[in-house]
Amino acid sequence: MVFLKKTHLNIVVTFSLLISSLGWANPADSLAVKHEANTPHSELAVPMSEDEKKDSERKEFIKHHLLDSHDFHLFSYGEGAHESHVGFPLPVILWDEGLHVFSSSKFEHGHAVAESDGKYYMISHHNGKIYRTDANGTETLDKKGHLENVQPIDFSITKNVVMIIFTGLLMFLIFAGLGKSYSKNGSIAKGAGRFFEPIVLYIRDEIAIPNIGEKHYRKYMSFLLTIFFFVWFLNIFGLSPLGVNVTGNIAITAALAILTYIITTFTAKKSYWGHIFWMPGVPVPMKFVLAPIELLGTIIKPFSLMIRLYANILAGHVVLMSLVALMYKANHFVGTPLAFLLSFVLMLLEVLVALLQAYIITMLSALYFGAAVEEHHHEEAHH
Repeated sequence: MVFLKKTHLNIVVTFSLLISSLGWANPADSLAVKHEANTPHSELAVPMSEDEKKDSERKEFIKHHLLDSHDFHLFSYGEGAHESHVGFPLPVILWDEGLHVFSSSKFEHGHAVAESDGKYYMISHHNGKIYRTDANGTETLDKKGHLENVQPIDFSITKNVVMIIFTGLLMFLIFAGLGKSYSKNGSIAKGAGRFFEPIVLYIRDEIAIPNIGEKHYRKYMSFLLTIFFFVWFLNIFGLSPLGVNVTGNIAITAALAILTYIITTFTAKKSYWGHIFWMPGVPVPMKFVLAPIELLGTIIKPFSLMIRLYANILAGHVVLMSLVALMYKANHFVGTPLAFLLSFVLMLLEVLVALLQAYIITMLSALYFGAAVEEHHHEEAHH
């Protein structure tokens, strides 16, 4: 099977995704430090009602679920000063005139200033990023309300990065085991491999071969299998109580789209570029007009790939979390069960969407690869 012959390439592509995610992922913890000194007087002067406080808490909860953070927050109990958070911290890795490594527990879920080697850091409530500050957590704002605090280079292991690494290792273990079962049992899958084998064959027979062709599909199979299972697994984890939303992060979908673009560009045939820069059968003046448009199209295709996955996953999470919040907002014997029923149905739909989006990104990638290696025939051959 192609998958077995290309296992090493599969591993390389998986870890390329990991490296891309480490470079792109920006933490955006919604639990932020509140600095009353920088809050407008009008906001301090008008206290929020109990309903407004609850609405604000619901919005923050939805925002916290959608965005990346420096810790895994599972749930909370208690209220006010007695509120306790259940979860576990992650390592914060900063470069600020030297390397600073410490636990995110120092931020106390965004309510405290962390000290490292004589420097102080805070999570800003303006954008959720880490900035250098003083012991009091002072934020310096310009006239437009933008932070002027020094922002260190952030290499932190956030919860999205943890899930990407975990998914990569999970894929490696599953498919390494599938490969071993083939070699030991006469090309017959055993255990969990029996579930994944039909999916691998489907991607080969129904996506790769029809769109790329018998002659060239093998060299793309490793990437197509990797991107399918990578996106599918992360989409499923995004529906779990862990509160991860990796594929709803545009930085992650951008990394996937860039990989597709790079592979398409560097494996394309001369005829592919010939049809872009000097389209056959078209009047010469029109070739100069169409060439920039065709070239722009090569960039728009992976861009649409990025937006499609990001928008669909993010929108699904927003609607689902809004329905969950509506259950508490309604607080009625009719409204609450109805909101629960809608959220339950939507959750089932999201399970389907998780698989569908993995299929779509794999299918479109195969289409782009197929166009890059397509055997073009000049018009003269038809006369």
